[in-house]
Parts: sequence; C-alpha cells; structure tokens
Amino acid sequence: MAIVLAATGLFLYLRLGSALDRTIDQGLEARAADVAALVEQADTGLQEAQNLRGPDNGFAQVVGAQGTVVDSTPGLAEQPLLAGDQLARARRGQSFFARTIEDEQLRLLAMPLVAQDQRLVVIVGASLEPRADALADLEGQLLLGGPIALLLASIAGYALAAAALRPVERMGERAATISAASPGRRLPVPRADDEISRLGGRLNDMLARLEAALERERALVSNASHELRTPLALLKTEIELALDEPDSAPALAAALRSAGEETDRLAQLADDLLLLASVDSGKLPLRRTRVAVAELLDAIATRFRRRATDADRSIEVAAATDLVVLVDRRRLEQALANLVENALRHGAGTVRLEAVEAPSALVLHVTDGGQGFPPDFLDIAFERFSRADGSRAGAGLGLAIVSAIAHAHGGTATASNTTQGGADIALTVPVTEPA
Repeated sequence: MAIVLAATGLFLYLRLGSALDRTIDQGLEARAADVAALVEQADTGLQEAQNLRGPDNGFAQVVGAQGTVVDSTPGLAEQPLLAGDQLARARRGQSFFARTIEDEQLRLLAMPLVAQDQRLVVIVGASLEPRADALADLEGQLLLGGPIALLLASIAGYALAAAALRPVERMGERAATISAASPGRRLPVPRADDEISRLGGRLNDMLARLEAALERERALVSNASHELRTPLALLKTEIELALDEPDSAPALAAALRSAGEETDRLAQLADDLLLLASVDSGKLPLRRTRVAVAELLDAIATRFRRRATDADRSIEVAAATDLVVLVDRRRLEQALANLVENALRHGAGTVRLEAVEAPSALVLHVTDGGQGFPPDFLDIAFERFSRADGSRAGAGLGLAIVSAIAHAHGGTATASNTTQGGADIALTVPVTEPA
C-alpha cells in the first residue's frame, strides 16, 4: 500500500508539474503574439503596454539585430534577456529558455520578427515561482496525507482480513472438537457465497464421506466378526461331540468332516477379506495374459457341472471361439466362480455363461432362471455383506469381490434381472490393458 500511495503521489506531482508547464507555455505564446502585434503597429511602445505585465509578473522585451534592447515593459533592465548562442538560436526560430535573474527562476519564449524594416527578436517571460509554490503545496499535502492514508488503509485492510478470516477461525475451533466419537458434527459455514463458504461446504462433504467410510468399516468389522463366530462355534461343537464319543469311529469321522468343512469356510472367508483389504489399499496385483474367452468359460462350467447335475440343473456356455482378452486369468476365474456359485445356491433353472463383444470391451453375463433380485437389492448388490434374502447363508462377499476384480481390470460390474425374471450379473472388462 505504501508503494501504491508513493507511486500515486509521484504521478500526481509530475502530472501537475506537466500541466503547469503547459499552461505557462500557452500563456507565453499568447503574450508573444500580442507583443508581435504591438511591435508591428509601430505607433506605441512596450513602455506604455501595461497589459503585457500581468499579475503573474510577466514581461516582454524586443531585441534588435545587434543585440541591443529596442523596447521593453516597465521595470525591466536595459540588459537583454538573451545573448550569445541563446540569441542566435532565437533568431532561427521560436524557442523556450530557462534563466535565473536575481534568484528568481524565469521561463522565456523568444520569437523572431521582421518589423519596422528590422530583424527583431521578441522575448516574453514569466516567473516560475507560482509553479514552484503550487508543487510545494501539493508535496506538503502528499507528505501529510500519504501516511494518514496509509494508516487508514492498513487499519481497514486489517479489519477486512480479520472479518474475512473469522469464519476460518470458527471452522478451525469446531474442527478441533470433531472426532469419531462425535459423528454428525459439521463445520460452521458462513452465509456469504464466497470462497470460505464453498471451502466449508466441501469440508463438510468430506466429513460426511469419512463418516460413511468409517461406518462401512464398523459394519465390516461387525459382519466379519459374526461370520467368523458361526464357523468357529460349529467347529467347537464338532470337536466337543467328537470328545464325547472318542470310541465311535463313525461319529469321529463325521465330526472331522464337518470340522474340515468349517475350516474351509474360515479359510475362504479369510481369503475374501484379505482380497478386499488389498483392494481398499489399492494394491490388488494383476498378472495379465491373453486368455481365450470360450476356453475360460468352459473351464468354469466343467468345474461346477457335476454340482449342477446333482441339483438337477444345467450349465450352458455361449461364446465365440475367437474371442481373446488380456486379463488376469486367476482373478477373472475367481469372479466368474463366485457368480456361478451364487446362481447355483440362490437361483434356479439353467445357469448360462455368455460372452458378448462391445466397443473396446468384453461383457461376460452369468444368468439363471430363478426369481431374480428383489428391486430394492439391485442398488446394494455389490456392497459387502449384503444378501438378497436377508438370511445369513453365505458371507455376502461374493458380489463385492466380483466388483473389486472388475474395477481392478478397469471395468465394471452391474446387477439386473432378465426379461424372464432371472438374475443377470454383467462383468465388463476392457479388451486391452488400460494405460
């Protein structure tokens, strides 16, 4: 602000000086024209031309060819105002000069003139003291008003900055009191529609997202604990039954088989949770290879065909033999196996695996002929521990893993119902590896 005020003062000072100089020069030119007209009349002299010496201490002088003073206004010395080189320059054309006479600064205008059969030089002048007084007065006002203006501007700027940052201070105080133990609290947002208000709104949105993520983590821990408790309880029960009948070989074998199944369930649950943890940390590694789609779907169908036959159901595959996609085969097999597992467990009728080409992508459909998904389940189908029937059958992680694998490949997973009413899960993956 000091620099701005100093630059403004300097501009005003120079501007006023230039304007005064221009006014003085215009006055001298007008006076020179009057003197020239008076000399050309030749019926009177400058001694009687009182109007040529005004209140601004203006004066005039006429110098002859030899440098002698032909005529001058009253009170002017007989010594010519110009001499030597300056007078020679004046004879060549109109010129301005600056002189100091008796400690008084003067501004002179010399103009050549032919009159009375002579080559004359008309010299008019004016004192520069009024100009100096005006500039000194302006300088004094600037030196006095500048610091005052700087002080007032500083106070106003400080007050304005404090008022603008007061909402930030309030938001900072509120932020210091927000923790996981106090959900739902938000930062105070000022009413003004400015940058601070928009920042507060975005921070509140971020707090809402963090609370939602924290709630999901709590739900994950709760659901995972429940899922782990069930097989552990069953495993403990089987062990206790085996201990109660240590001499019964059939009972012991049955207990061990059941314990093995629960152990497999625990291992599968642990693997699923580890995979989702890798997804959350952004570290799900993929080893992409060129995979023949028809051969991949046939392999999945072969793995589950005996189970489907035991349930009096069938598995069909529909895919062109020339379809090839660049994917992680193991991960994609895991996703498709989860979908077929869900279709056999919760669906009915024929399970169909179909590959459809799309622009720059491949869409893999797994459908069944059952009742399909409830309408209110479609929006949360890929959330962790979500179940369409509300039961505790299964861990509810299969579709979440399918979605995670699809996104890791740069694709998507969607859930819908077919026109016949069965469930349809579509897994879309890019044909080539994304950049």
